[in-house]
Amino acid sequence: MKIISAPDYQSMSRKAANIISAQVILFPNSVLGLATGSTPLGVYKQLIEWYKKDDIDFSKVHSVNLDEYCGLSGEHEQSYRYYMDTNFFSQVNLPIENTNVPNGLAKDIDAECKRYDNVITSLGGIDLQLLGIGHTGHIGFNEPDDDFDKTTHCVKLKQKTIDANARFFENASEVPQRALTMGIKAIMQAKKILLVANGSGKAEILCRSLFGPITPEVPASILQLHNDLTVVADEEALAVIRGKYPSAIG
Repeated sequence: MKIISAPDYQSMSRKAANIISAQVILFPNSVLGLATGSTPLGVYKQLIEWYKKDDIDFSKVHSVNLDEYCGLSGEHEQSYRYYMDTNFFSQVNLPIENTNVPNGLAKDIDAECKRYDNVITSLGGIDLQLLGIGHTGHIGFNEPDDDFDKTTHCVKLKQKTIDANARFFENASEVPQRALTMGIKAIMQAKKILLVANGSGKAEILCRSLFGPITPEVPASILQLHNDLTVVADEEALAVIRGKYPSAIG
């Protein structure tokens, strides 16, 4: 595990984008596992800036996203397909046919989960997986549970997660209660994992995830077992770790 400290969100985003850009420059046909939410927005913004300067080429990249809300079409402004199209895909030269997001409108949920696992397998797995971390310790929408769900599955979202995402909707009652999410197996089989975190609200759960017991009650704790995990976080998110494990921060 490598923990990289950044003074603020902008620096965190730039350092994380550096890692992704290096992956794509060295391996142009990389498979990138991508995340949504507030934290990665700065990462995508930086990658777009470098693309516009001709510093990076996404034309041979494939992508697989972590998750999607059940019940939302890709045109819905709060769907993760819309998020990715708006905040990244439409602004770089990553072919849209090379991008993959679970189908939130699938009538047969089990079949869609199997299809998505097959997509990941057919691409040869994920070369670099970008992750955020939720307030419950969830990665993707793998919520706290009694065991680690290994494959793509439908999950009932915890109230804490629903509350955290309510700010993106006009009314809290509009937040979907379920989502499709990539499973722990695909995430952990990624050759590299890049976890980004910012803000004091993530400090405690980040410390528990990286230094606490490995338990499905804190899904991100499984990342301790990965052999190539890099964490990039701002000082606020690292506050608890810096207090308890200062030597762990590079």
